[in-house]
Amino acid sequence: MTTPQGRRQLRPTDVKRLNRDWRRRTDSRLGLLTESVTQPFNMGSIIRSAAAFGVERLWLAGNATPPTHRNVAKTALGTERLLEWEHAGTAAEAAATVRKQGLRLVAVELTADAVPLHEAPLDGDVCLAVGSEDHGCSPALLAACDAVTYIPQVGRVGSFNVAVAAALALAEARRREWAAG
Repeated sequence: MTTPQGRRQLRPTDVKRLNRDWRRRTDSRLGLLTESVTQPFNMGSIIRSAAAFGVERLWLAGNATPPTHRNVAKTALGTERLLEWEHAGTAAEAAATVRKQGLRLVAVELTADAVPLHEAPLDGDVCLAVGSEDHGCSPALLAACDAVTYIPQVGRVGSFNVAVAAALALAEARRREWAAG
């Protein structure tokens, strides 16, 4: 069976060129704060997505597993070396650090005042925040945020895995920027 013209997988040099074109369309600063994400697989997945979407810095709060943990590399696949990160203390301390960098802080969490992701204030320089696998964002982190957003879903599942939620939110932040440009 023949494939339609142009529907071949890109070679590595073509992928680099494609990514470079998208980087040229990207001006906004994007950060990510992870609070008490403890599973190395989740942290590795979050790091890989953060690197793919050009996250400027990853802030860890609480007992989040650091990118240097040996099992993080299994899913980060080397992308942990592409991402600047720091452990910023408690959720409140991390939020203060984010603000000092001039970023607005938007949590991804299911709360009564959360707005759907497609309506969230993601324009300009923003830092997204996700919480632990079991309990999500702490009350202290939610209190320190400028806004809260949730990811609409129609299935019979209560929520997304934290790594998936982070990837979806990062993708939406960049999509909005690219659509506006």
